[in-house]
Amino acid sequence: MSTISVIGCGYLGAVHAAAMASLGHRVVGVDVDEAKIESLSAARAPFFEPGLEELLASAQSDDADAPAVLTFTTDIAAAAEATVHFVCVGTPQRRGEFAADLTYVDAAVESLLPVLKAGDLVVGKSTVPVGTAARLAELIRPTGAELAWNPEFLREGHAVEDTVTPDRLVYGVPEGAAGEQATAALDEVYAATLAAGTPRLVADYATAELVKTAANSFLATKISFINAMAELCEAAGADVTLLADAIGMDDRIGRKFLNAGLGFGGGCLPKDIRAFMARAGELGADQAVAFLREIDSINMRRRVRMVDLAREVVHGSFIGKHITILGAAFKPDSDDVRDSPALAVAGLISLQGGTVTVTDPQAIDNARRMFPDLGYEPDLDTALRDADAVLLLTEWPQYRQLEPEHAADLVRGRAIVDGRNVLDPVQWRAAGWTYRALGRP
Repeated sequence: MSTISVIGCGYLGAVHAAAMASLGHRVVGVDVDEAKIESLSAARAPFFEPGLEELLASAQSDDADAPAVLTFTTDIAAAAEATVHFVCVGTPQRRGEFAADLTYVDAAVESLLPVLKAGDLVVGKSTVPVGTAARLAELIRPTGAELAWNPEFLREGHAVEDTVTPDRLVYGVPEGAAGEQATAALDEVYAATLAAGTPRLVADYATAELVKTAANSFLATKISFINAMAELCEAAGADVTLLADAIGMDDRIGRKFLNAGLGFGGGCLPKDIRAFMARAGELGADQAVAFLREIDSINMRRRVRMVDLAREVVHGSFIGKHITILGAAFKPDSDDVRDSPALAVAGLISLQGGTVTVTDPQAIDNARRMFPDLGYEPDLDTALRDADAVLLLTEWPQYRQLEPEHAADLVRGRAIVDGRNVLDPVQWRAAGWTYRALGRP
């Protein structure tokens, strides 16, 4: 069992701290946000993530048979007893730029310096521009500690599973004996994961940093490729879902991430590909990733095209029309509304004169803080009542399973735009609905 500190208890850090505790380690989570620490200490997750609160409660039970192995605090001094320190803070996009803002990463490492001791290992998990680890390692080494980079590969909505049973582990370590010691320390932390057969790759700092941004860029490319094909399918009268099925049968391509629709959002893919472009430019390799500009552009065009389809089904104008938006989070099983395509569409329709009601099972509070002028309704049936058009923009199960006959009894106009290509057009049209979707005739 290792004694671990986790610096930064946001989405990544809170999940990582709870997961490490569940693997048998003693963990202290440190964050400057007192409200967040109070919530986590009471086993209340400050965001929606399936399974996290159960993990928090289990790790913080404190009885004679099972003493608590997970604690949270605002005092960085509590990290002094740990020998492995995970840095799990955010790297948002800089205001007005594509580049990543490393303010929080730098601050986290600097806060650790007074408590580090010889033999300690600082482990970066944040997504950072290549070259960051080498710079931070120089700050840490005078303390006698060493640095490793261990990128995370979490999917929101599956973060607990992806942390406890990841599909791979990547270690970025220095050369020589220091790298061997860092690898051994990480192997001890992940002993249970490795024993379960999880693949492990040991690399240099730069490769480990690039793994996450390269993976996200590839996924974004695959999503935008099928959405570009959707644009072509609309022009040609073809069906992009059948096209995706056909090309996905090629095992060199695969069907995952070939779901045409409204495109990607959230706190990772958009900002990570932009930061990737920015860093490539700084290194003089901007032409190597120039294609990512078009990937980003295709993704943003889907939002405008969705607004166009919605305007078509209400006969050319949103003025005086009530539009119901199904979904506010950028993806199901999450309350994350950062760069949410659904909210972007809702905002554009509102600006063009439509009366918008947004419903979502988890993300309404976050959405209201970002777009306070939109209408919100947590109850699905109430949200549907008297709508002139319905837009399915986040594929929560309850929206995928919505019965067209039931919805028809509530709305004023039977028009639905399927922004995620998850509904059965035959079923909806048979119930008297006008059905439209991106990339389908």
